Amino acid sequence: MRLRALAVAVLAVALTAACGGSGSGNGNSNSGGNTTLNFVGPEVPATFQPVIAAFEKDHPTIKVKYTSVPFDQLNSVLQQRLGAKDAGIDVYTVDQSRVASYAARGFLVDLTEHAQDVKDSALPPQYDASTWNDKLWGMPIWTSEQYLFYNKALLAKAGVTPPKSTEKDRWTWEQVTDAAKKAKQTGATWGLLFDQTDRYYQLQPLPESKGAGNGIQGDDLLQPDLTNDGWVSAMTWYGGLFKDGISPRGVDTAQMNPLFAAGKAAFFVGGPWALTAFKQARKEKKLDYGIAPHPYFDGGKVATPTDSWSWGINPASKNQQAALEFLRFASVNAKGNEATIAKVFIAPANKTAFDNYAKQLDAFDPPVTDGAGALMLYELNNTVVHRPRSVGYVQFEDIMLKAFADIRNGADPKPRLETASTELQAAWDRLK
Repeated sequence: MRLRALAVAVLAVALTAACGGSGSGNGNSNSGGNTTLNFVGPEVPATFQPVIAAFEKDHPTIKVKYTSVPFDQLNSVLQQRLGAKDAGIDVYTVDQSRVASYAARGFLVDLTEHAQDVKDSALPPQYDASTWNDKLWGMPIWTSEQYLFYNKALLAKAGVTPPKSTEKDRWTWEQVTDAAKKAKQTGATWGLLFDQTDRYYQLQPLPESKGAGNGIQGDDLLQPDLTNDGWVSAMTWYGGLFKDGISPRGVDTAQMNPLFAAGKAAFFVGGPWALTAFKQARKEKKLDYGIAPHPYFDGGKVATPTDSWSWGINPASKNQQAALEFLRFASVNAKGNEATIAKVFIAPANKTAFDNYAKQLDAFDPPVTDGAGALMLYELNNTVVHRPRSVGYVQFEDIMLKAFADIRNGADPKPRLETASTELQAAWDRLK
């Protein structure tokens, strides 16, 4: 932990130097009448090159300098620099689950005067994900949803009829577990893989489907709610997958997609961003796969994950008007929003951009992806559950990541959830 903290600190110093830092004015080069916006996010630079190029073409007096920070270090770097009122960051990517925490700490410019434009242009769930206390704090860029992918060959070998792609024929987690066990018994290396093992984004739908809530309660959303029967039941099921060898212990999250693409697992729960690898694997005849709706627990409600990234403006920025123009271009402007996904296959938040994306999704790897766009839109409008907009979400996510990992590795769910609850309350008491 000390080495990791040191690494983050060194990265923060390097990033400060790269962006100009608060110690050298505002960190922007404005010579010749031009404004340079410093933009920070976790994606590789190539991801945002198309939207930056398109914006600069339309706004010739504004230049955008992008700095990439690894995802696992982004929040630490942002909190250090924003907390220091560092003007060297103008625009940054905001994990929508952290909008409330960042807004409460004064890390985001209030964009409420632009709320109607965002409401009119964005998918409804995405507007909500960018708000806190009835105010708009960021502009939505991307959204997300997940599917149940399955390996046709492994299911056929196990004598399992695969799930259908229509919402009304959605499988339960119990059906998935049963089929995964059969596939494992007939030669599959693994029965079920999760795209983001142990992350709250991935696992929130489990207790939600049990009717157990998102784990947080109270008017201030600073009271743990992790020990009810639904949470214990959902986590008992989750831990059982690894105990029974259906899902792998000791395998990094980054390996889940490649394992399924290599034909090693019967099921994979993940987003459309995985399709690029799966399409290539199908082309190479390593994988024959299908797509079905995200599962739910028998007798419970359908709950599916969502949310992604918004972009926000640093209140310490000296270039807020230019930053606002960049945000509006990337969010409210459909062409600009489409440019944000030119290099990645992730769902855009803009309604018009999403309509075009849905058509591209259907045509991405036919006949497998036929209807995938309509299914995603149905889920976004009917089944998604937002991560809680609590000012204590940062602490919640960190504590839950450790709890999920312990349960996956054999910890008894009930006492482990009780420990997490105690840890959360202690952390949140310091925020009150």
